[in-house]
Amino acid sequence: MNNIELINKLYETSSLSIDEYEYLIINRDEESTKLLKKYAVEKRQQHYSNKVFVRGLIEVSNICKNDCYYCGIRKSNHNCDRYRLTKEEILECCNEGYSLGFRTFVLQGGEDGIFTDPWLCDLIESIKQSHPDCAITLSLGERSKESYQKLFDSGADRYLLRHETADSKHYSQLHPDNLSLENRLQCLKNLKEIGFQTGCGFMVGSPYQTTRNIAQDLKFIKEFSPDMCGVGPFIPHKDTMFNNYASGDADLCCYLLSIIRLIKPNILLPATTALGTVENNGRERGILSGANVIMPNLSPMSVRKKYALYDGKISTGEESAQSLYKLKQSMNAIGYEVVVDRGDINNNL
Repeated sequence: MNNIELINKLYETSSLSIDEYEYLIINRDEESTKLLKKYAVEKRQQHYSNKVFVRGLIEVSNICKNDCYYCGIRKSNHNCDRYRLTKEEILECCNEGYSLGFRTFVLQGGEDGIFTDPWLCDLIESIKQSHPDCAITLSLGERSKESYQKLFDSGADRYLLRHETADSKHYSQLHPDNLSLENRLQCLKNLKEIGFQTGCGFMVGSPYQTTRNIAQDLKFIKEFSPDMCGVGPFIPHKDTMFNNYASGDADLCCYLLSIIRLIKPNILLPATTALGTVENNGRERGILSGANVIMPNLSPMSVRKKYALYDGKISTGEESAQSLYKLKQSMNAIGYEVVVDRGDINNNL
């Protein structure tokens, strides 16, 4: 089969083999990109019309016990200016976001020892008490199934945990020996079993990544069937061992967003901050390629630059209200409408 035949097969069946995904990636060209984009937009329109959902991102801590080789907040980076938001500061961010219309809050942070089950459960319950109509998404790393269950029982709705790569050898090239792909995948399985709306994802262009690895990632996404999937370009950080590596390709990233939309047409698919960092109009390009979620930053201005997973992260000096206004303008300009409701996954497949 050639590219066009494979894309039509994917459009009709939502599934290809690993070999076929790899062929599509290796033989990417302008004609294939246009057709994938057209099909991806069509599938997204069927489920979500022209809506772009926004999530209020609150980066709660850049303290992390892990030493992932690519990450700017890794434990051994002594140049990192550490911080941790208090419960009161997090609630204040939620209150501000709520007043702007946000109905989903994403609490993201390193694997910080302060985040015990009682601490997090108390925080989640407090947010839900103040804003019962809001969804809470957590992105706080690997925890035990019992811990995830407690967070779910306290009112958390969604959990983001990028699988990073579906290949165990590649995983070991990006992480120290105490972290394993096996445990990461078990965490994802546990989250799904508990009932979380679960998100996985990977970096495009990460060190040592092959086209085969990306094809394996696409097959994993099909088999795992996540509710959300975060895919953005790898961007190096100056204080890591990969500081001299090139950033991931924005064009390939958008191509893959289109493929993922066809793999699972109702998926919640962010146009990531990383995509907007490597290219000025990256988030707009992501939306035009099939994405339908954007996560503006609600973190206090004083800490936004400190949450530096990679170099050059978008961190404007704008207040959240101003940022949201500009985002609405940029989305309207390409024919999309920003909506600030919960934006749950549309299960009418």
